Amino acid sequence: MQTYINPKLSDWSTLTSRPTKEVQDLQKIVFDVFGKIQTEKDQALFNFTEQFDQVRLTSLKVSLEEIEEAKLLISEDLKQAIKLAASNIERFHSAQREEIKVIETTKGVNCWRESRGIENVGIYIPGGTAPLFSTTLMLGIPAKLAGCENIILCTPPNAAGKIHPAILYTANLIGIEKIYKVGGIQAIGALTFGTETIQKVDKIFGPGNQYVTAAKQVAQNFGVAIDMPAGPSEVLVIADETSVPKYVAADLLSQAEHGIDSQVILLTTNEQTLNEIIVEINTQLEVLPRKELAAKALENSRGIVLNSIEECVAFSNIYAPEHLILACETAEEYIPKIINAGSVFLGNYSCESAGDYASGTNHTLPTNGYAKNYSGVSLDSFIKKITFQKLSSEGIQNIGPAIELMAEAEELFAHKNAVTLRLQDLSSKA
Repeated sequence: MQTYINPKLSDWSTLTSRPTKEVQDLQKIVFDVFGKIQTEKDQALFNFTEQFDQVRLTSLKVSLEEIEEAKLLISEDLKQAIKLAASNIERFHSAQREEIKVIETTKGVNCWRESRGIENVGIYIPGGTAPLFSTTLMLGIPAKLAGCENIILCTPPNAAGKIHPAILYTANLIGIEKIYKVGGIQAIGALTFGTETIQKVDKIFGPGNQYVTAAKQVAQNFGVAIDMPAGPSEVLVIADETSVPKYVAADLLSQAEHGIDSQVILLTTNEQTLNEIIVEINTQLEVLPRKELAAKALENSRGIVLNSIEECVAFSNIYAPEHLILACETAEEYIPKIINAGSVFLGNYSCESAGDYASGTNHTLPTNGYAKNYSGVSLDSFIKKITFQKLSSEGIQNIGPAIELMAEAEELFAHKNAVTLRLQDLSSKA
């Protein structure tokens, strides 16, 4: 971890920067794969799965037998843990439903808004170094609550042509039936264009590596929406002398173990706290199964001493982290000052892992600074909101003259006439 003691304000822009990646080469690969899928459909998926995942499949869709087999491979303890997480996620996201409120803007003019689930959504679940079955909950549960009619889940098979049993168990638990053995760029392409087996969708959700991220960005050129721009996972921790160094170290490492491109930033208010946490990081790192990945990520990570918690929060707002942890006893005092963050964890017991799995909040969050202008996934991510208005004869008489004047000023005379004809009829009946 690179350390900095009270850096100048002029250096903050450098310290809050992220590594940049060349995407043009990735996009060329994406367009090549997409082109094959458009013309060859299922056959292209079989070919790319053999090429990239080193497995020759005879069927893309996961069978009921495979799902039943997966249930037997999951321990009862893990099943109960997944059910607890699912319950909390459902409770939190259910509360995001909006009541229909009819507003009479002017006498005789009623306006309201109603929500409709996006009909066809695609969910991508990575299955590489860490099979993220928890993401199945985070995306599948709000999709179900939103009323999405068709939920298509794609996840890459292993070398034996199987899907991780925890992913299958979780998908089945929450009622996702359409599960396909396809990953990477080809999965995003299938969801974008559709094939004989996999249905085209309207919006694609889910994390992935740089190839999946590039594919999702390209998919937008073909009329498909995505949840948000994505990048490597990241956490920023603000810790003062009331923090617990071993807790902070564990939180930083839990992010670093995601991959070598993960970024962790530690902000403290004194050098002693920084040093104590670094000692803990080195101790805990030695026993991690994913030690090599975490160590690589830490090489590009930063530990910074600043003058106050207020200054740390100001730095964090510039960085706009995916995850922000305030490891201090007075964490709640700083809530109003937090402007840019995907999800925030307050106090010494609010570990990021809670949000990753079971607190109930969503762990699909904006990275790479996009927390400045994007929210994390929520019920709204799976919903379209349609506005309605109903005008009575009194209503059109009340706002009609204003509409006529505004339409005429914009030289849109058909707009004006649509009102004038109605007002004339009402006047003749009076």
